[in-house]
Amino acid sequence: MANNSEHTLFRFLKTALQIHRRFLSGALTRAEAPIYVIGNPSADLDSIISAITYSYFANNTDRHHVPLINLPNVPSGSELRRLRPEFVKALWLSTHPPARDEQPWEETPESAGAILHDHILTVAEFNVHLKESGKVNEEYQINADAVLVDWNALPNNTLDGQKGKGSLDGLPTVEFNVIGCIDHHQDDGFLRPDIEPKVIEKSGSCTSLVIHTLNKRGRWSEGRAKEAQTPRMAAEEQVASLAVTPILIDTAHLTAKDKVTQFDTRAVDFLTPKFNKETTDKDKLYAQVLEAKQNSLDLLTVDEILDRDYKQWVETSSREPGTPLNIGFCSMVRSIPWVVRKAGSPKEFLDAVYGFAAKRELGIVVVMAAFSSNDDKFHRELFVCALDEGLAVDALKNFVKQSSSPLGLEEWSSLDGDGEALSKLIHDSLNSDGTHKWRHIWAATDIAKSRKQVAPMMREAVTSLR
Repeated sequence: MANNSEHTLFRFLKTALQIHRRFLSGALTRAEAPIYVIGNPSADLDSIISAITYSYFANNTDRHHVPLINLPNVPSGSELRRLRPEFVKALWLSTHPPARDEQPWEETPESAGAILHDHILTVAEFNVHLKESGKVNEEYQINADAVLVDWNALPNNTLDGQKGKGSLDGLPTVEFNVIGCIDHHQDDGFLRPDIEPKVIEKSGSCTSLVIHTLNKRGRWSEGRAKEAQTPRMAAEEQVASLAVTPILIDTAHLTAKDKVTQFDTRAVDFLTPKFNKETTDKDKLYAQVLEAKQNSLDLLTVDEILDRDYKQWVETSSREPGTPLNIGFCSMVRSIPWVVRKAGSPKEFLDAVYGFAAKRELGIVVVMAAFSSNDDKFHRELFVCALDEGLAVDALKNFVKQSSSPLGLEEWSSLDGDGEALSKLIHDSLNSDGTHKWRHIWAATDIAKSRKQVAPMMREAVTSLR
């Protein structure tokens, strides 16, 4: 039976990596094979920590659970630290002061890079391990079970179209059989009905649903909070402080009334008493991780910014059922003018968007910006572009017709304090009614509508096109 005799978060993560390597080497039987817990391709804070938290407690079953961070191009070292600094901040806060017999580490590229490399598995790293084992030649040569968290459909279905089976981008030779799912997005109909757990509910954070599911299944029960302090309890303090972080971030410290659900409030109420009160304060956790997230784009290229919180869907319309349309969504925590200035000019920003879309063969690209202006008011901006003529343009026009009112789309002007000349240049460059690369930018005044709501609207605009 798998268990958490490893009494710290890091010992669990290191053991999970060892089990993963033994699985690839062929040293484990099918009954001993691990279950991979896989977050969504944006690999945001909620997705990563949902995977780690569920894996830690689900590990007390008869099979090991291995958290797999869904980044096909990011190795689990200093690059992961650079691209996900808010996760590193949350991990550092939850593991300091260090547990007994563990060395302290810092958030520098060298120190954090080494910690991440030794404890975290990304899709890119999985691929490296496959190459080292020589198992990369035959399609779907390896079969593995998986639990999905913070999403509910794999991007690539199996050749025979079996429900609940597919592969990840960047890992075409591994077929995952999905045996469980915890998510707070729209159900894409990919899952088999008999899997366990199968939790798809509205919540501000998927981690909240993970806590709810663990409690319901008796994996992390209220009773443990009353036990005498043990090494395992010390480890659970670490996991509790890590798990509460994305819940606070995704609900603005439980103040975002349009996002907060009973799952979120109950999860925070459950986790807070488990902290080590001498070292952990949830207000400081929230403030420090939020600051790391807000500053996370400063050292990235424009292409990395577009890719940092990215999701993609493919849809077909009844008008052209044989023509699939790839739709890409890029989300960021800075304004459109901010990233335009980083690119150098509106033209260079558009060139970066077009290049990003071309690499992914997108017909439609959407850039969503969520940020606070200088007066601390929260705003959303929406930029859409059709890369293909015909179907993509008509789908975007259909989206505008159906969704302008629900999203509160209004004429855009800069809120970043840009001069009138630059604001006009951005407006004129990012709006075009030409049939080639039709594009528009708006202020989205219903700030309650995030990608979770906008993406289904865009997908519906394609599928409803007649």
